[in-house]
Amino acid sequence: MPDATVCLTFDFDAISLWAARGLTSPGYVSRGEFGAHAVPRILRLLRERDISATFFIPGHTVETYPELCAAIAADGHEIGLHGYMHEPVSTLDAAKEAEASQRAQEAIRRVTGFEVRGNRTPSWDYTPDTVQVLLDLGCEYDSSLMATDYRPYQVRQGDRFRQDGPYEFGEPTSIVEIPVSWTLDDYPQFEYLRTDIVLPGLRRPDDVFANFLDDIDYMVREVPDGVCTLTFHPQVIGRGHRMLGLERFLDRCAQRPVRFQTCLDAARQFSGAVAASAR
Repeated sequence: MPDATVCLTFDFDAISLWAARGLTSPGYVSRGEFGAHAVPRILRLLRERDISATFFIPGHTVETYPELCAAIAADGHEIGLHGYMHEPVSTLDAAKEAEASQRAQEAIRRVTGFEVRGNRTPSWDYTPDTVQVLLDLGCEYDSSLMATDYRPYQVRQGDRFRQDGPYEFGEPTSIVEIPVSWTLDDYPQFEYLRTDIVLPGLRRPDDVFANFLDDIDYMVREVPDGVCTLTFHPQVIGRGHRMLGLERFLDRCAQRPVRFQTCLDAARQFSGAVAASAR
């Protein structure tokens, strides 16, 4: 079995993505609704390829589309935390950050029966309190940070930034980081957004997936036991021409010495290796 791992992750933000920005007019809501429209075709593709993925789902999405989220769990996919209303955690104090994650965890458990063990912060935002929130919720891993590309690592707690001296690194915790990158995220590549700034997006799928494959090929060559995490959004990747691009991408992955795992499986494998090396 190959040691190189690819984690397919889907952030099922739906309406919460826009609501968190105060964009609740029917036009923006409809863009979120398309995420729910696209999830069944994504599930069908994963079923056909026998791939287990990780879906990070805000609590608001779970409560808005309970049947769809239950279907994700029923298909054997992992579900992870993604805030309640896709709220940027840096806008919250410690109590409200914990409240949002706990509310989302309870919604996931109530609707799907899934016991959450992983987290992805909305928009990959982070605070000095985030790690403690995750520890208190019983999480084993996070997938929001970018200190490495293919190597999972232990998230630190207690870092300090000083204006008059070097950065002070805190102590490693039991939370495993499954690293991410904006370069491996479909949203900035494809999505068109016009607010105070214009996010042009709308790139050709084959060009984007060629970059993704190059990252995987580099991992296989240089970090053969590494983990490459790809981030998709149903309301983005679920458009027809992008789904065709995703199908071709998965075909090409099948020709390479890689395996697909959930983030939780990858995190537990890393934790096991850390424990073994400490013995």
